[in-house]
Amino acid sequence: MARFTFKLPDIGEGISEAEIVAWHVKVGDTVEEDQQLADMMTDKATVEMESPVAGTIVEVAGEEGDQVPIGSMLVVIETDEETAAEAEEEQVAAETPGVEAEGEVEASATTHAQDAEIREEAETLSKPARAEPVEAPSSSSRSVERQEPGFDKLSPNGGEGSGQDRSVLASPAVRKRARDLNIDLADVATDADRVRHGDLDAYLRYNGAQGYHAPHAERAWADETVKVIGMRRRIAENMAASKRNIPHFTYVDEIDVTELEAMRASLNANRGSRPKLTVLPFIIVAICRTLRDFPMLNARYDDEAGVVTRSGSVNMGMATQTDAGLMVPVLRDAQDMNVWQLASEIGRLSEAARSGKAKSEEMQGGTITLTSLGPLGGIATTPVINRPEVAIIGPNKIVERPVFQGDDIVRAKLMNLSISCDHRVVDGYDAASYVQALKKLLETPVLLFAD
Repeated sequence: MARFTFKLPDIGEGISEAEIVAWHVKVGDTVEEDQQLADMMTDKATVEMESPVAGTIVEVAGEEGDQVPIGSMLVVIETDEETAAEAEEEQVAAETPGVEAEGEVEASATTHAQDAEIREEAETLSKPARAEPVEAPSSSSRSVERQEPGFDKLSPNGGEGSGQDRSVLASPAVRKRARDLNIDLADVATDADRVRHGDLDAYLRYNGAQGYHAPHAERAWADETVKVIGMRRRIAENMAASKRNIPHFTYVDEIDVTELEAMRASLNANRGSRPKLTVLPFIIVAICRTLRDFPMLNARYDDEAGVVTRSGSVNMGMATQTDAGLMVPVLRDAQDMNVWQLASEIGRLSEAARSGKAKSEEMQGGTITLTSLGPLGGIATTPVINRPEVAIIGPNKIVERPVFQGDDIVRAKLMNLSISCDHRVVDGYDAASYVQALKKLLETPVLLFAD
């Protein structure tokens, strides 16, 4: 028997290392040729690594979350000498430019159907123990010679109750509250001649710390330790780099989209077999029509070289929430599409991102990004720039409110629009002017289709 060292092949231009996001084998496993070994993530895609030979796994490169340099050992496989020699020759030929070997085996690297996200379950923490009841003060400190009007000595269940509870004086409201909380009034200390709401509050504060829980109250749940790897780690690194390197500023303005929403409803009512229109295609059309006058926003900034590249086409990043985390597929040449084409491409890219089938070229090259939470949009957002871009636009939730039109009050559909910019290359005046240009088109939507 011989040992074959399978090295991580070159899986993309400019890639120097890849992260292990999932192992499908372990030391001691027997594998067949072309069997899946591991999922590796780069800056551009997640790829599956398959075994070039059959044999037994005797060593692996590391744990999930570790980085493996290109050309270094991924796994060591024990196989027969002839197979190991052939695989070694093919691997050397693949690594050496211009050298060909008969039956050359290419390192298999196919786009993964979905990013793996590994979670490690923490041990379940024990729940707080119920505390012993607080010792009740002596009956002499709470009983009185006579019962005052409006107060009673009944037990919490409304009957005569136990002898202990029968001596407690409380109003019907306090008694009902104690009954709902499953508290024996005899356990509640008081400095007055009767138990009051404040005494119940003090009892709850003290016994809550001792493990007391009222019926139906939420209890603590077990802590969970989650390893940040794969797509989540990539998101964390990108977000941290953006906030660390880019001095953000955000500008927000209110836009009346009443006419735009009426136009959208009319177009949807007559769309036939075409995709249903959301507000996003209209916003993208407005963005594309106005960016020509604001080229500093449709750009990428290489801060190390000190160079800003202003793009002549609009490659719109579409921030998309997936099960693996936030992804930003790129809608290319958006300026050449109408609203129906944009709606179709938005749907296609979103589905590809959520299913893990987005191609590597569809995940890079954006010049400006659009992020929207749809109905969850909130009043205003302060979106984080997708570095090395210099601007990101975030439409917020559309709400209906009364507004003044002259002396009249009318119903209007209003939407706040946010834009975050890189203050190193975009001035606040430019951002504000750009949003005003967008506002003009969106509030008079017929201009979106005018030459």
